[in-house]
This record gives sequence, structure tokens and C-alpha cells, in this order.
Amino acid sequence: MIKPADHSATGEPMETLSTLNSIFAPRSVAVIGASSAPGKLGHDILANLKNGGFPGPLYPINPKAEEILGLKVYKSITDTPAPPDLAVVVIPAALVAETLTQCAARGVKAAVVITGGFAEAGPLGERLQDELAQVVRRTGLRVVGPNCQGINMPHRQMCASWPLITTRGRIAFASQSGTVGAAFLDLAAAEHLGVSGFVSLGNRVDVDEAEVLSYFNQDPHTAVIALYLEGVKRASYFVDALTSATKPVVILKAGRTAAGSRAAESHTKSMAGTDAIYDALFRKYRVHRADTLEELFDFAKALAYLPRPRGQRLMITTSSGGAAILAIDEAEKSGLKVPEPNPILKERLRAMLPDHCAVGNPVDLTGDAISSPELYRQVMDQTRDDYDTQVVIFGDPIPGASRQVTPGASELVIFLGGAEVERQERLELYRAGIPVFPTPERGVRALAQFFRFEKPPAAPPGPPKVSVAKGLNLLPAGEAAALIAKAGIPAAAAPLAQNPQEAAALARQFGYPVVLKIASPQIAHKTEMGGVLLGLENDAEVAQGYQDLMGATGLFDILVQVDGVTVSPMAKPGGLEVILGIITDPQYGPTLMFGLGGVNTEIYQDVAFCLLPATEAELADLTKKIRGYPLLTGYRGQPPRDTAALLTAMKALARFAQKHPELDQIELNPLLLYEKGLFAVDVRIFSRI
Repeated sequence: MIKPADHSATGEPMETLSTLNSIFAPRSVAVIGASSAPGKLGHDILANLKNGGFPGPLYPINPKAEEILGLKVYKSITDTPAPPDLAVVVIPAALVAETLTQCAARGVKAAVVITGGFAEAGPLGERLQDELAQVVRRTGLRVVGPNCQGINMPHRQMCASWPLITTRGRIAFASQSGTVGAAFLDLAAAEHLGVSGFVSLGNRVDVDEAEVLSYFNQDPHTAVIALYLEGVKRASYFVDALTSATKPVVILKAGRTAAGSRAAESHTKSMAGTDAIYDALFRKYRVHRADTLEELFDFAKALAYLPRPRGQRLMITTSSGGAAILAIDEAEKSGLKVPEPNPILKERLRAMLPDHCAVGNPVDLTGDAISSPELYRQVMDQTRDDYDTQVVIFGDPIPGASRQVTPGASELVIFLGGAEVERQERLELYRAGIPVFPTPERGVRALAQFFRFEKPPAAPPGPPKVSVAKGLNLLPAGEAAALIAKAGIPAAAAPLAQNPQEAAALARQFGYPVVLKIASPQIAHKTEMGGVLLGLENDAEVAQGYQDLMGATGLFDILVQVDGVTVSPMAKPGGLEVILGIITDPQYGPTLMFGLGGVNTEIYQDVAFCLLPATEAELADLTKKIRGYPLLTGYRGQPPRDTAALLTAMKALARFAQKHPELDQIELNPLLLYEKGLFAVDVRIFSRI
């Protein structure tokens, strides 16, 4: 249970969350500053309360009017027949504190202050907000705002905000920006989803994000809580609210950059906080962090309206091959699986579909789906037992598309490229309560939120994966090192030894210490499977090392070919590990790659690319594009590295690659970069011949 929090303006203990009922479930509402002029907030909010069907008494307050929108007008809050539960205040900022004092004396329990001109507006506004805080402290009145866009509770027919939205939905949305709040409501209204509740928090003189989160967590109409935050005023209570949340929470936290953080603090007059801290906070409490307003809406929509899939296996049925490819790409990035149908299922699909339809995953119905939309349902019926979610991509104007999907089923509907037919079919889908996503990427990314906090399965024990792609040949290590050395880049020689005696003899030629590495045309990355021994100091260690390597890999000799071990001299210490390489694209030719090397390559993936041929200036600029560039220039007392030697090696490798178009990939990793000079410790070259 959420412990009683303090008023954000006062720091004093506050009442329980039930005090917020006067805000979110009032029995009567006064609009102080009601206006007879359409377009003014005092008129439009009153109109929305009335037209939205608010079931209780409405009391317009205006000293100069007799009747507005057919409602009797009262001169003052003291003149209403009974104290209203809630007062919505739309009057000049200078009058607000006194007016709220009158409201509290009259017995009003809560207020929503729409008026701006407080702390967000400079020193005078800050003073006015301080006065407002004193009223809260003195009277116990619960206040939303000031400087806010009000509240809307469609399930209670109470819209003290704008625009008027009456559709009863499952998402509660709280926003520290009125405009962001309105944009979210527009998205929800366009898809006929509505909201379970909306609150614009404004300057948060009293009610804040922690209380609102806790309130909606126990609201029976709310399935998902979405928040737009620029800062948090009471961190400990916010953490309490996240800890106690039993419903999915989706948050768009603005102010991620230094400039954005300064703007957020200016806007809300609260600390925006360090973004890395918020990242850690959200991970710890399983908050679905959104990076954009679209993601905020998409994530909340998926979590509120899609059933939770039983697993991560997707079957994609589409009329557009391109849209399906986008879906597959996003699925892989998001950790979802798109496996091929088993042979029996594939045969069943082949038998029921036209010959020109591609059968696999995806199933591409092509343009036949326009005239035969029932093919979608037939494919889904055949594959439903084998897959966890049906991804249905309507990628053309498909009449009858809405009749092919089932409300409440584990189906992700994506509709694009359908023009007027799409608009009509979307409307039918919305009426059926089926969420629709406008692009494959947005839909799949939203679906992946169901698995965002699941740990990936551990890799099964067993032999190392063969790391050489089909159609490529890994050159022997000795040959690869010799080619690179001939190209002008110092590289560790790696002659092959096929028995312990040969290994010891080669080691004596180099001088101790030496390195042994397993030699296999199918294993490019040897460290992962224990195929490297460093710092061997004598013949006995080399002989034993040979036996150890061959014994360890002997378990796998059915899967891979092992030729022996290579022997190389140990590189001198003190070098910075970088990676330098070539990737050859079949269309664009060779591309130079540079970045942090060694294990850092896989962990940080801090690499940059440059198409060849390239000028010397382009190659020099390439080194500056990685995040680790300061390490090259002498970071925190470390010596600067020989970037001139690095540039020379880049040019040499570029020339070598352009002379050898048959080579698919070249990788010098690690390439040790010293204060003076460099040295390639490991060289891998993949050839297409």
C-alpha cells in the first residue's frame, strides 16, 4: 500500500490517495471564470463538462453574467447552492490565491488551476506560486496545476479540459506538458481508443506524478499508465509509486541531453535529473521507457489492447514483401523470432495458396490479397498452433481486411499503403476494439514490450559455432599475416605446427614468450572456445600447451577441421587495442572499418566506416568518429598514440583491398597502437575463392 505522501509544496504529511477523488471523481464542479464567449477557456471547459454529460451539478462562476450555456451563473463561489467538490479556475494569476482561499472556506475540496503566469513566467510568477503553495499548506485544499490543461475522466463523464474526448479507454495519461498531453489525446481519439483518464500536471504546486501514478494504479478502468515527464519533484515518493505499481508503466522522459535538461528545468521549475540515473531507475522498476511521443503511444496501446503473447515466435502474413522485411528486421533487433514453418506446415500452406505466393515466413500473398482477403484468415488458421503471434500486414487497399482478424486474438495488425480503403477498414477495426499500427517497425517494437524485461535464454552448452560463413574461405593464419606484412603493416608471423616438437622449435626461433592458437579453416574467433594460450615461457610449456589445445578441440573434430596450432611471438605490452578491417559490399565494393579492438569490439561496438577509395582527410576523420577517440590522443595521463602510423596502415590496407577484389573481409584485431608504431597481433582474411 502506498504510504501517505506529503504535499509537494509543503513537505508536510498529506492525506491518503482518497483525497484525489474530489479531483478525479467529483460529484459537483464549479468553473470559476466561466465565459459566454466561445473560444475562451472559461467557455470551452464549461461546454465540455456539459456536452460530455457530467452527471452532477455545474456551477458557472462569473460576476457579470446571468446565464451561460443554459446554466444559471453565480457571482461568487459563496453563492452556489452547495459547496462543489471541485473548482476549475480560469482567472488571472494574481487573483488565484485569494480565490482558492475562498473556495476552501466555502468547503470546496479540490481545485484545478488552468491559469498560467506562475513559476514558469519569472520572478513575479514565482511569488504568486509561493502564495498558492501557502494556501495549499494552510487549508489542505488539493490542487492540480497551475498552468495546466485540466483533467478528463471519460468513465465518469467529466471533461474539465480540451479537446472533448468521451471515448472510454484503458490508458491513463498524465503529462507535465499540456501540448504533449493534447497530442497524445489526439492520437488516442483518431484511433477511437480514448483514455481512462487524463491529467495535465502543470507546475505541480500540490498534486504530482507520484500521486497520480498511485491513483491510477488502483483505478479499475485503467490497464496501463503512461506519463510524460520533464522532472520529478519528490524522488522518494516517485520510487514508492513505481515500486507499488502492478500495472504496466510507460514513460517518456524528456531532457535527455544537457540542453534539453536545462529547458526542462526552465519549463517545469524542477530538477530534470541525470538521464543515466533515470535509465537505471526505469530498468530497476520495469518501466517501459519510450524515446518519442509515437513510442509512448504505441507502447501504451500495445500493452493495454493486445493480449499478452504466450511466446516470442511470430508468423508474418503480408501482401507486401517490403513491409514484411521491415517487420523481420525490427523483430530481430527486438529479440523476437521469425522461424520458418516446419516442412509439414509448409506443404499444407503450399497446397492451399496460389502457386506464385511465397510460402515461408513471411507468407507473401502478393496482390491476390486485394481480391481474396480471406487468404489471410486461412493462413492464420493453419499456422496459429505453431506460432505465438500472427503479424498481419495489410500492405495494399484490401477491402474486407477488417473481417479477417479476430478481436482479442494474438494478432498484431499493421495497415499501410491502403489509401481510402485503408481508412474505411481502419475504422471498422477500431470499432471492433482492434489496435492498428501504421508501420511494421512501430508495430513490432510495441509488441516487443511484452518481453522487454525477460532475460534472454542462456546459450545451450556444446561445441563452438562454426564462425566462417558459407561461401567464404578463411585463409591460414600464417598466409594472412604474411600478406598483411607484405602490404606494409607490421603483423605477427603465425607458422603452423602439427606436433609438439614443431611447436617448440618454432618457439625457439621467435624467442620466448610465445602464443599458441588453434589452427582451423572453420574457426575464425578462437578465444571463445579456449583456443588461445598466451605467454608460454619454455619448450615444456609449449609442448604441454599444444597437447592441451588439441585435446580441448578434439571433442569437436567431427564438426570442424583442426590442422594443428600456430606459433607467434608475444607482442610488447603497452599497446592500445584497436581494430582495422575491410568489409567488401557486393554493390559498393570495399569499406574500411576502424574502432576499439579486442573484446571491446563485441562489447562496445564502437566502430566507424569509410567507403573506399578515400582521401587522406577522410581516413583521418574516420578515427575521430568513434566514441573512444580520446584514447588515441592521450586521455587522463595516458600517452598519445601514433596516429601517423595508424593513418599509414589505413592507406596500406585500403590499397591492398583494392588490389584484391576476391577478398571479402579483412580483420586486424587486435591491432596494437603504441606511442611509436603499431603491430597486428591477429589477422583474419576471408576469401570468396
